[in-house]
Amino acid sequence: MRTDNAERTEWPAPDVLGRRMLRRAAGRWWWVPLVAGVGWFLIAWVVLRADITSLATVGFLLGGLFIAAGINEVAVGSMVGGGWKVLHYIIAGILLLGGLWAFIRPVNTFFAFASVLGLVLILQGAFEIVRGVSSRGENPYWWLGLVSGILLVLLAFWVSASDRVFQLQARTYLILFWVGLWALIRGITAIVLAFTIRHAGRSVTAA
Repeated sequence: MRTDNAERTEWPAPDVLGRRMLRRAAGRWWWVPLVAGVGWFLIAWVVLRADITSLATVGFLLGGLFIAAGINEVAVGSMVGGGWKVLHYIIAGILLLGGLWAFIRPVNTFFAFASVLGLVLILQGAFEIVRGVSSRGENPYWWLGLVSGILLVLLAFWVSASDRVFQLQARTYLILFWVGLWALIRGITAIVLAFTIRHAGRSVTAA
């Protein structure tokens, strides 16, 4: 009497296969956030070297930055899942609406943004810290988000301490510095995301 002792092949669950397929498909587009990161670096370089004194120009610059950041959030949201997707889409909607308003009322946008700059920096810094810490299990470069968030929070406290003396020229340069710093952080985050997606895609292909 013959006994078949052949080993059975265990296939992964359908949801696991689906996640692997999504990671492999996303791995093919890893160069998109890489290009976006290079673009953010160029924006940071141009803004940090600029000497802009027109309030309307600063307002238009903020509008362009908000639009670009909103498009970037939509792209990032399409590559993640769960609650992070919803959060990225909400942030994208807020940024796109803010960008449209900045193009319509650039001077009003400057004064509104200058008055709440400290609050914006605190919120952005807290978001970067939470995102960095929550991704430490999947992203080996999670500490970059943590460091950038801490820097933004420290900058927010410094801005809040200087709100008692509101000097228009000083606040203009401060906003330009924030724009350059934000673009620099966005560039670093995008490049880290690109290589993380590439590594995940290669791991799935090898598996």
